[in-house]
Amino acid sequence: MTTYPVTKCLFPVAGMGTRFLPATKEIPKEMLPLIDRPLIHYGVEEAVDSGCKDIVFVTGRGKRAIEDYFDRSMELEQILIDKGKPEYARMVRRISEMAEFAYVRQSEPLGLGHAVLCGESCCRGGYFGVILPDDVMLAPPGFSPVLKQLIEVHHRLGGSVVALEEVSPEETSRYGIISGEMEEEGLYRITDLMEKPAPGKAPSGLAVMGRYVLSPSIFDLLRNSSTGSGGEIQLTDAIRSLSVNEPVWGIMYRGKRFDCGTNESWLRATIAMAMRRDDLRKIVMEEVGSLACPGGINAMTN
Repeated sequence: MTTYPVTKCLFPVAGMGTRFLPATKEIPKEMLPLIDRPLIHYGVEEAVDSGCKDIVFVTGRGKRAIEDYFDRSMELEQILIDKGKPEYARMVRRISEMAEFAYVRQSEPLGLGHAVLCGESCCRGGYFGVILPDDVMLAPPGFSPVLKQLIEVHHRLGGSVVALEEVSPEETSRYGIISGEMEEEGLYRITDLMEKPAPGKAPSGLAVMGRYVLSPSIFDLLRNSSTGSGGEIQLTDAIRSLSVNEPVWGIMYRGKRFDCGTNESWLRATIAMAMRRDDLRKIVMEEVGSLACPGGINAMTN
């Protein structure tokens, strides 16, 4: 099986972020902070560390802040230099130097599959990565970034690759669920997928998470797809069709996933990330401890 370098990564970021209103009335959901950087920064950093030099954002109305964030701000750099903070100037300049950035628009909210199809003009030349920025994924020390783990499987075996995570039966209705044959420990040859099956109807507990390496053949399949669940063009349906003619692999990725798609999960991710840092862990523990003191909860609610 011929393999190809994966140097492009697509980010679908056109969603409205309604779960975070009113915060997302003017601020893209992807620009909400997770500790000291916006959510989207983590995904771009992962793509770059995985070898992707070209980043493609599929955007919509109201997403200009993403473009501004990854653009160079000469005025801000000069202000920081004038204030005697050249290290901060270098830090913000490095953001614009992470990769080459391109932007295409998704004019209608027709689903993840449609968002990927919108990126065809930038990605049709070869295999490409896809990162869903709601899922912040951090690899353990000594392991490759999660997207690179998928790319390594592609380089070894060819074909498309998706990230897998085992979920409980009650959670299958939130994800695409695979059927497949285990080729080796943690690696599956995918034979079928179901989009958000109800509990009890899922073919397995192996869910596709927000990382993909996809063949350019996916674009023709998406273009010819009928609408699926929710009246949208489902990426899951196109990957199922792709698996008929090309190998599609699923890998149990090594790492920790922080789901940042809802207020509750974003809060959990923020606390978990803070607890990983020596300079922030003490603050979290102090605040939790203060609530445990007599009158602590009342003091917060009165």
